[in-house]
Amino acid sequence: MNINTIKHIVESYTLDQLHQAEQDLLAEKPLAIAIDGTDEGEQMTHILAAIFCQTVMAEQHISLQQAVRLYSQRVRDSIN
Repeated sequence: MNINTIKHIVESYTLDQLHQAEQDLLAEKPLAIAIDGTDEGEQMTHILAAIFCQTVMAEQHISLQQAVRLYSQRVRDSIN
């Protein structure tokens, strides 16, 4: 998981594009958008993180930085 990559994805693509990329990865189809990652698992992590951030930003009217912090906290909580 790369925070800078997640930020770039959030700023570059719409929520619809991200959902399509998620579906394409699950169906093992080529992605229509560029998502960095060392493998499909990391690409999916970046896509899901960007979807989370965009959704939270819209629902809670918060900044990208705040959304990334919430996502990072969510990941830390799941590990503990």
